[in-house]
Amino acid sequence: MAPRPTVSALFATLALLFGPSQGAAGHPSDAAARLATIIDDYERWVDDQYPEQAITRRRPTAADRITDASIRGYGMRTEHLKIVREDLQAIDPSQLPPADRIDRELLLRELELGIRSFDFGRWLAPVDARNGPQIEIPQFADHVAFERPEDYVNYAKRFSAVPQSISDIEARLREGRTRGILPPMACMEGVLPQFDAVLASKLQSTGAPLREAAVRYGDLFAAPLLADWERDRGRALDALATLRTSLEQDYLPSCRATVGCWDAPDGAAYYAFELSRFTTTDLTPDQVHALGLSEVARIRAEMLEVIGRTDWAADPARAALEPDARFAAFIAYLRSEPRFYHTSAQELLAGYRDICKRVDAELPRYFKVLPRCPYGVREIPRFMAPQQTTAYYMPGSIAGGLPGWFYANTFALDQRPTYEMIPLALHEAVPGHHLQIMLAEEMTGSRHFRKGIDSTAFVEGWALYSERIGIDMGFFRDDPYADFGRLLYEMWRATRLVVDTGIHHLRWERRQAIDFMKANTALSELNIAREVDRYIAWPGQACAYKIGELCIRGLRQEAEAALKDRFDIRGFHDAVLGAGPLPLPLLETRVREWIAAEAAAANKP
Repeated sequence: MAPRPTVSALFATLALLFGPSQGAAGHPSDAAARLATIIDDYERWVDDQYPEQAITRRRPTAADRITDASIRGYGMRTEHLKIVREDLQAIDPSQLPPADRIDRELLLRELELGIRSFDFGRWLAPVDARNGPQIEIPQFADHVAFERPEDYVNYAKRFSAVPQSISDIEARLREGRTRGILPPMACMEGVLPQFDAVLASKLQSTGAPLREAAVRYGDLFAAPLLADWERDRGRALDALATLRTSLEQDYLPSCRATVGCWDAPDGAAYYAFELSRFTTTDLTPDQVHALGLSEVARIRAEMLEVIGRTDWAADPARAALEPDARFAAFIAYLRSEPRFYHTSAQELLAGYRDICKRVDAELPRYFKVLPRCPYGVREIPRFMAPQQTTAYYMPGSIAGGLPGWFYANTFALDQRPTYEMIPLALHEAVPGHHLQIMLAEEMTGSRHFRKGIDSTAFVEGWALYSERIGIDMGFFRDDPYADFGRLLYEMWRATRLVVDTGIHHLRWERRQAIDFMKANTALSELNIAREVDRYIAWPGQACAYKIGELCIRGLRQEAEAALKDRFDIRGFHDAVLGAGPLPLPLLETRVREWIAAEAAAANKP
């Protein structure tokens, strides 16, 4: 059985029963009623404080505002979280029905994570190569449905707040610099060119909805909105130019030469917090590092077996090489062989779309419930592609009338091999992120906050596990190169356990991390460098993938062993996904309840 994450004390005593929130007499208890009021108020507060998220989901909010990005805004939101925490703690969990007890504990966990994140202060370093106004503002209109005239009016009002938001971000950077909360310089590579590209674009893309409004509703309606946008666009460009100058002259020279968060304020405590937060376990950095080394060794053996099934290995001289030499020679071949690379962005995107449609047809054999929201494939915007990873997913909303999007990187096509396309599509689209996130978004019978629980280990663990569902679907049966690509991606996630803990706990240098991944994966040099910089910028997050996947794989093995020929893969997947994202200990309890119920049903006369 795969290694299992340790169970957090937070959930160890909870019984997972997802029934209605009622007391023994069938009526909500006083405690349950109080809990319902607190959660309802909290959900309305979240919708009010984060309008962009609420708009996407078509939830009531102040649709003419954007999230307050100021230091004061962060502080006020955190103080509110503390008040809600106190209210929840005042409720005796023993007076709650089991399902309400779980909701209380999950919300307490969310609140505690938010409060502790604020205390560590990393929100005072809001700009790097993957985050910041230079990334977010050019996509300001993305993921907003424009269906009614007021949607355009509210959009123009929201855009009018952008210049102040940029100034607020600059103020946070200054405060972070004063406190010594600064990112490694490695995280800032490419930031200034990103600003230059955005400034050169004049933010013209942000006016597209208002130009569309002129077509739909006429100039009389749209002209005032476009005039306001022109004014605010100029102000936003001025604010971006000021921020860029501040970054170049003051901020970047102050950034750290070291890469691990051990060299930042409260670095060791911060890394322990982030590792626990992202993995939802109490595994120590040393345990995670050892687990990673073990997985690297296991996957390396499987990769050598797959190499032996390729036409490359048909050459007796290659087959006779020692394992390490054979692996290195095969990787060199993969990196240099033209047949593994598309020659145009259109070919690459068409290839992904073809894979996704083939997977779509297989889904009913593995899932009883599928999301209603569709998805599409897009290229990552050119201005951000050089600093971005291979792909990412942006959720949609059936309530908001928006599809999900699988974004693929078409920059440097000689670094985007075809043998990695199947596992990547399985991970980012279906049955990975799109299927899981949209099922959570569309689930009924649970409170709204449950749809977005902070459980990276669940979300990314499921997406990595989804790559293995491609084995069940037969996608790797006749193509050893694609199967090697699948193992490459699994190895990539295993090396993350080693590299992330190496950088932030064992004080590895950036070059050491790059060399380790280069020696154990077939990722291109560009992808490895981008990935390592991501781990530097986002401590702990990369460890969630493999730990979550190992948990789900372990649960499947447990279910198969217990249920034998009565094991139902569709039922198992629904048990995993049916309650939305969960911390791993709670997922374990839920699935084991399902296994017990299935076994009991099988034993009935």
